[in-house]
Amino acid sequence: MSGTQRVALVTGGGSGIGAAVAQRLAGDGYRVVVAGRRAAELARTASAAPQQISTAVVDVANRGAVEGWIAGVLSELGRIDVLVNCAGMNTVRRTVADLSAADWQRVMEVNASGAFHCIQCVLPAMRSRGSGTIINISSVAGIRAVPLGGVAYNASKFAMTALGTTVGEEERPNGIRVSNIFPGEVDTPILEARPTPVTPEHRARMLQPDDVAATVGLICQLPPRVRIPELVIIPLSQSFA
Repeated sequence: MSGTQRVALVTGGGSGIGAAVAQRLAGDGYRVVVAGRRAAELARTASAAPQQISTAVVDVANRGAVEGWIAGVLSELGRIDVLVNCAGMNTVRRTVADLSAADWQRVMEVNASGAFHCIQCVLPAMRSRGSGTIINISSVAGIRAVPLGGVAYNASKFAMTALGTTVGEEERPNGIRVSNIFPGEVDTPILEARPTPVTPEHRARMLQPDDVAATVGLICQLPPRVRIPELVIIPLSQSFA
């Protein structure tokens, strides 16, 4: 790899937004490493640009696995310019009355703690270079808690929002910029966990993963002096009132 080629890490890269982000950044010239729990899905993402995208089977909720992944990337590629936290999950049973303690824990571990592990592990390398971009794919549920998302998902996304905001303020003197993106409804596999099935007509009105990926690409293309702390992106059909 060229010593000047930029390197981007994308979690949750096996499908949905993560896959679209990885392919967008590869198209923009980044060397991309996608992480996720399912090797076959990651391989499908990488097949779109096999010379630019490599894969790593990682559960972001596992701190040791994240540490090993980041260390391996730095050993092989020498730098990390961009981290995009896309890994996320939800449960079918979402109300506080129905949610199990185990499901609460798992959602928080993946959506909130997973992002924390990845951010904390990439920061030393970014600080040493004096630059870096971290993008958290949160949700409008991370700024407005509504029953649709459910208590665990909403809480985890609010936690991700606070994480990104705080790290952004702490690290901007070190040349590191952090953006929280808050998508509305997006047509991704996470919809399969909705208590009520989503109709094809409803899906057609939603954002597509490429819409969010284009937003990530925009942030990454901005000059290093520019940061976008927060950005909401929703489909025209969705109210934000």
